[in-house]
Amino acid sequence: MSKKGERYYFDNFIACAACAKKAAVMLEETLSSFDVKALPGKIEQMHTVEHEGDSLKHEMMAELMRAFITPLEREDIILLNQNIDEVTDCIEDVLLRVYVNNVKLITPETVRFTKLLIRCCEVVHNLLQKFPDFKRDRSLHELIVEINALEEEGDRLFISSMRKLHTASSDPIEIIVWREIYIYLEKCLDACEHVADVVESVIMKNT
Repeated sequence: MSKKGERYYFDNFIACAACAKKAAVMLEETLSSFDVKALPGKIEQMHTVEHEGDSLKHEMMAELMRAFITPLEREDIILLNQNIDEVTDCIEDVLLRVYVNNVKLITPETVRFTKLLIRCCEVVHNLLQKFPDFKRDRSLHELIVEINALEEEGDRLFISSMRKLHTASSDPIEIIVWREIYIYLEKCLDACEHVADVVESVIMKNT
């Protein structure tokens, strides 16, 4: 039987969200001051952060298998754990798409996406810091709404970026490359919203 307390799960969620926030900052810094030659090293650094998140996820799964009593339903713990990890995975995927597509110059829209992503990851991290007190802290709802609003802002940015891409470029390769990168950036914001959705579902079921 596990000897860890109930707080362990919430602390793990917070640590995983911190990995996502760190990855978002790293992505923004890499693309804002883009250097093709430095990209392989940046990818290694990003993978280190992603691996840290994976380790936390696997540690929690192992703990969950040993636990007799958990603070939330096991299915909710697993789902939230997976969704937080997905944020970091999606952020790493963006950098990998930039690399494998041999991108030389970064569009202004991409930098706007990364700055928006940092804001979203910061709110997700804040949400999970307050999550342990979800039965009493009413500010969680405001944070969930804020994440939803940021995701909607990302949707608008995605549409305008895709429109500009298809109207300003006549190079089919360029269109294919940036379509893929914009799609992956939007997935990052969607992943943040999925975390908020799971937290909201847990609150509704337990209060």
